[in-house]
Amino acid sequence: MHRVMQGTNDRFIQETGLASEIAQLVEPVLESLGFRLVRIEISGRDGKTLQIMAERPDGSMTIEDCEAVSKAVSPVLDVADIVSDSYRLEISSPGIDRPLVRPSDFVDWAGSEAKIELKLPVDGRRRFRGHLEGFEDGEVLIEADLGEEGRKVIGLAVDMIASARLVLTDELIREALARAKAKGKGQLGDGAEADPDDLKTDDVEGL
Repeated sequence: MHRVMQGTNDRFIQETGLASEIAQLVEPVLESLGFRLVRIEISGRDGKTLQIMAERPDGSMTIEDCEAVSKAVSPVLDVADIVSDSYRLEISSPGIDRPLVRPSDFVDWAGSEAKIELKLPVDGRRRFRGHLEGFEDGEVLIEADLGEEGRKVIGLAVDMIASARLVLTDELIREALARAKAKGKGQLGDGAEADPDDLKTDDVEGL
């Protein structure tokens, strides 16, 4: 059931507007360094913050990796000059309750609890929460509570999904710790970030 279709390795949950333009600029840079883009987010935190969330193909991301990405993408963004106002660049790992943006994410974290929001309601419902059951035939499989119908495994087509992320639970924390230990890497945990001026870990280091 947890099969990923051939040719579906690219992100299917994409940014829009300015975030999309920035993604097109920085994604080739990340790939040349051996990283993959998870998400671009522009927020009003600390004035204007441009967050680039990235990871290695195995899901790891160290402080040193964040520093390397920051040094590589900063001049690209400066030359393009597509962000009109001043901003703070923040490079971060996906964290424990990570966004899910690729078919492989739903397979890798099958069994974990996740929240999925659709672009448009289906039978009057846009939000689903439950345990992931993988990805098959272009659909994310999730066991969700359907009210009177009880808990059922349903398939949500990828083009219907607006956002998806893991739910931070004790079980997820234990799983993340076990994976990090198995890799033997100093992977960043939730809230870890780096910018060109100040590399820091705000929450959990070593996950």
